[in-house]
Amino acid sequence: MSLTESLQTTPLDVAHRALGGRMVEFAGYSMPVQYKGIIAESRAVREGAGMFDVSHMARLKFTGEGTLAFLEHATANDVAKLGDHQGQYSLLPNATGGTVDDIIVYRYSADEYRMVVNAANHAKDVAHIRTLLPAGVTMADYTAETAMVAVQGPKAAGIVASLSDRSAEAEALPFFGTIDLKVAGVECYAARSGYTGEDGFELQCPAAEAGRLWQALLDAGVEPCGLGSRDTLRVEAGLPLYGHELTDDLSPIAAGLGWVVSKTKAFLGSEPINAARAGGTPTKLQGVRLESKRVAQPGSKVSVDGRAVGEVSSGVYSPLLDCGVAFAFLDPGVKVETPCTVDFRGKAEPGQVVGKRFFKRG
Repeated sequence: MSLTESLQTTPLDVAHRALGGRMVEFAGYSMPVQYKGIIAESRAVREGAGMFDVSHMARLKFTGEGTLAFLEHATANDVAKLGDHQGQYSLLPNATGGTVDDIIVYRYSADEYRMVVNAANHAKDVAHIRTLLPAGVTMADYTAETAMVAVQGPKAAGIVASLSDRSAEAEALPFFGTIDLKVAGVECYAARSGYTGEDGFELQCPAAEAGRLWQALLDAGVEPCGLGSRDTLRVEAGLPLYGHELTDDLSPIAAGLGWVVSKTKAFLGSEPINAARAGGTPTKLQGVRLESKRVAQPGSKVSVDGRAVGEVSSGVYSPLLDCGVAFAFLDPGVKVETPCTVDFRGKAEPGQVVGKRFFKRG
């Protein structure tokens, strides 16, 4: 069996190939890395509307009277603050204060919550959750029976709303709000969220209807985008990627995610995380803006005045800024606006330490 034959595919695989998407392996799936090109797709999202097949991300549902108490213990953010049809970015912490995964939790009703987790961590997350799941709470994995499409950009929400049967309600939905609606006649669970720093929706729909939804969005002028531009856009927006800025043995405090961690509740791993918040961490995630267009690789050393102060965790070329940008875990004493260099196979490339958010939509 070839590598291609062993990979999973999403319900939109045929559509990607018909559009000429360049397919690569990602998290065990065959996924499009680009169509027209990373720069063109990044600009489409920043200037208009682009869409990503994110069906590979896992979708879980939790039901039962004890669901809220379970999620309050198992996740780092304050789930109790959610009302019906609201969501939040959160973490699945482990007992030692590291991160099993970063996730989104949605409250559908008092006894039903939904969760989206990273594709690469699907099996790990499910196994971890099962060790914590109490009697009376049921977890259902509905990933295979659904698809998910992220429509992102300044025009994205308007386009989705115009295709829906609840256009006014969709347009008025707040960030991280959710709504059940039909988009181009396809039943969707829609969340006003994304991974690009732009406005838009993440649409969950039945797998069998994904092609119809995708085509309707194409016909409405939404550009298909791949994994390459998604990575560029999330770095520009200051958003972490599991395995790069978050790991099982790294405190989320070091990654600058203290805002995701409750200051009032006890949860799995809360003691070591609170200790890291109070006492600091050996490194701190910062941004680095290069003077050139070169792309820094994870693990590249960052130096200040010839002294190594940390290393890169993610790097991309930013079409928005027309230069290389990166995340790096640095000595906490290194301040923003400090000149630095990044090692490129023995060559010191000049840059500057900056904030983690290279782009923020006004």
